[in-house]
Amino acid sequence: MSRKPWTQSEVSDLIRDYQDTPTNELAERFGRTIKSVCTKAFDLGLHKSAEYMAGPNGPGWKSGNNPGRATQFKKGSTPHNKGKKGFDPGGRARAAQFKPGSKPHNWLPVGAERINDGGYLERKEADTGHTCKDWVGVHRLIWIEHYGQIPEGRYIVFRNGDKTDIRIENLEAITKREQLARNSVHRLPEELAKLCQLKGVLQRQINMRMKEREE
Repeated sequence: MSRKPWTQSEVSDLIRDYQDTPTNELAERFGRTIKSVCTKAFDLGLHKSAEYMAGPNGPGWKSGNNPGRATQFKKGSTPHNKGKKGFDPGGRARAAQFKPGSKPHNWLPVGAERINDGGYLERKEADTGHTCKDWVGVHRLIWIEHYGQIPEGRYIVFRNGDKTDIRIENLEAITKREQLARNSVHRLPEELAKLCQLKGVLQRQINMRMKEREE
């Protein structure tokens, strides 16, 4: 699958469907890797719903409903390879095996930065081996540095739409509803889209002034 930027339409669909749709199905729908979908979801602050996590596609599925239970080892049974050393392929295959403690060729240290499939700059904050946990959008880190933890249900976006412009002045936290509205705006004719954006700016200024008066 090719590495391509996410379109506004894809982002909108991902925000709408991620919480209740298996990630592999989304990857197939968008023509992307599971890793790409997972990384994009993390960058947008998306999570699977509690219903999904407890359902047949989530890790919370009860073992009593699992058709694979019949093939599981029973309590007290002895594995056929107990007491034996790991498989030794021998020959050249042995020389090609990973040695204990070795890292894959594309491994990067904590602190390294990269551009992900969605065009966002990310920084490696941990080395657990789980991409979605280890890599964090730099724009999110900058927001947290200035304002603290991102409020639940908020997404950090770029005011001017430029993902490479990660100045704090260009970042803002918006709700899922606002995110969906903005994605819809991008589908409108240019002049109408600009009017909608100006309306949003004006409304935010009004809300800010109202809040200052209340304080």
